[in-house]
Amino acid sequence: MIDINESVMQVLLALIVVGPLLGAVAALLPAPPGLKGKSPDQAVLRHGVTVTGAVLIAAIVLALGFDHDQPSRMQATTDISWIPALDVRIHLGTDGISLPLLVLTALLTFLCALHSYFKPPTGPSPKAFVALLLVLESGTLATFAVLDLILFFLAFETVLIPMYFLIARWGGEGRAEAAWKFILYTLLGSVVMLLGLLLIGIEAGTFDMVALATDNGRSLTTSVQVIAVLAIGIGLAVKTPMWPLHSWLPDAHTAAPTVGSVLLAGVLLKMGTYGFVRILLPAAPDGFRTFAPYLAAFAVVGIIYGSLACLALTRRGANGDLKRLIAYSSVGHMGFVLLGIATMTPTGVNGALFANIAHGLITGLLFFLVGGLKDRTGSTDLDTLAKETGAALYGRAPRLGGLLAFAAVASLGLPGLAGFWGEMLALFGAFDPAEGLSRPAFLTFMAIGAFGTLLTAAYLLIVVRRVCMGASPQDSPKFADVRSYEFAAWTPLVVLTVVAGLWPRALLGLTDPAVQQLLAGGNR
Repeated sequence: MIDINESVMQVLLALIVVGPLLGAVAALLPAPPGLKGKSPDQAVLRHGVTVTGAVLIAAIVLALGFDHDQPSRMQATTDISWIPALDVRIHLGTDGISLPLLVLTALLTFLCALHSYFKPPTGPSPKAFVALLLVLESGTLATFAVLDLILFFLAFETVLIPMYFLIARWGGEGRAEAAWKFILYTLLGSVVMLLGLLLIGIEAGTFDMVALATDNGRSLTTSVQVIAVLAIGIGLAVKTPMWPLHSWLPDAHTAAPTVGSVLLAGVLLKMGTYGFVRILLPAAPDGFRTFAPYLAAFAVVGIIYGSLACLALTRRGANGDLKRLIAYSSVGHMGFVLLGIATMTPTGVNGALFANIAHGLITGLLFFLVGGLKDRTGSTDLDTLAKETGAALYGRAPRLGGLLAFAAVASLGLPGLAGFWGEMLALFGAFDPAEGLSRPAFLTFMAIGAFGTLLTAAYLLIVVRRVCMGASPQDSPKFADVRSYEFAAWTPLVVLTVVAGLWPRALLGLTDPAVQQLLAGGNR
C-alpha cells in the first residue's frame, strides 16, 4: 500500500465519479483533426478506452492509498452543502464495502471499452455508444460512492437511460421490447423506492447515510422502518433482481450487446444488493428484521427457480439461448447474495458482498465468452452450437473451450475459485442467523440453497458437455481461437477469479470490519 494524502484521495474519488461524465461530453464533440486518424469512429472508440483506462488507474491508486488498517472508516470523503433547504449534501466517501465495487466497475467498463475498440458495435454512431457507456459508468460509480440518500437515488436512476439505449439501439433481436421492459420495471420500482427514502430522511431529520447508520434506526419508529424497508426494498429487489421481480432480466440480457450484458450482470445488479447493505440494514434494522425471513424465502425460491429454468434451457430441442441461460443463472446467484443479507449476520453479509464481486467477475467473463462464440458461429442458441460446433471448442478452438469450462466451474462454485466463498458464507450465515430470526426457518432456507448448488453444477456441466465435447466432423473448419484483444480483455477476469478464490482474505479483510460496524450502528 502507498501513503497518499487525504486531500489527494478526495480528488481521486471525485475524478472517478465525475471523470466519465466529462469524457461523455467530450465524446460528443468533434474530434481534433490530429486525433481523427483514418477513421473518426475508431478515434471516438479510442477516446472511450482512454477515459475508462484513466478512471481505472485512478480507482487502483485509490485502492492502494486506502488505509487498509481502518476499512470501516469512511475515507476520501467530500462533504459540500448542495440544497440547504432540504439538507441535501454532495457527500462522497468510500470504505471497505464500496471500494471493491468501485474497482470492479472501473475494471469491467474499461474491458468493455477495450473490447468495443477492437470489435466495434454494430449499430448507430459510435459517438453515442461511447457517450452512453461513459454516462453509465459515471452513474454506477456514483451509486457506490455517494453518502446522501437523494444523491443515491439520482445516481441509481442515472444508469437507466444509457442502458435503455444500449439495448434498444445496439441490441439484437427483440431489443425494443426488452429495452421497454427493462425501463418500465426499474422505473416503477424506483418510484416506490424514492418514497421510502424520503420517509427515512424526513422522519430521521437527515439524508446523510453515515449519520443514519450511526443512529441505527433509533430516530425511527418500528412502523416507519417497516414501511420504509418495504418501499425501498421493492425498488432494490427489482434491480437485484429478486424472484418474482426478475422477468425483465432474461429479455434484457438476450437482446443486449455483449458489453451491455457484461455491465448489466457485472455491476448494475450489484446496485440493488449494495442498497440493502448500505441503507436498509443499518438505517432500519427493526424493519429489516421483520422482512428478513420473507427476503430469505424469496431468495431461495430464486435459487431453485433460476437453476430449474437453466436446466430446462439445456434440454435438446428447447432452443435454449446461452445468454438467456446465463441471465437465469444470475437470478440464482443473486439469490445467494440476498440470502446472506437476510441473515443479518457478519458472516452472511460478508458472504453476500464476496458473492457480489465473484458474480461480477465470473458472469462478466461468461458473457464475453458467449459474445465471442456468437462472433464465430453467428448464434448463441445451444442446440445450434451443439449441432454445428460439437467438440469445436476443445478440438477446433481449445483455448476458447478451456476458458468456457473454467468460467462454468467457477460459476458453479468450485473450491479454489471466487464463486465458492460467497455462497458458502451465505449458507453459513443461514445456519446461525441473527438474534430474533427463526433458526428452524433459516436452516430450511440453508438446505434449499445447498440443493440449489447441485442444480447449478448440473446445468453448467451440461452446457460444457454440449458445447465443448463430442465428435467433430472431419471436414469442419477450425474457428479462430482466442484473439489478442480478447486475451487482453478476458485475462484480468480469469486472474482475479483465481486470486479471489485462493486468497479470500484480500476481500474479506476489507469488508468484515466495515460490516461489523455497520450492523452495530457505529459506522464512523
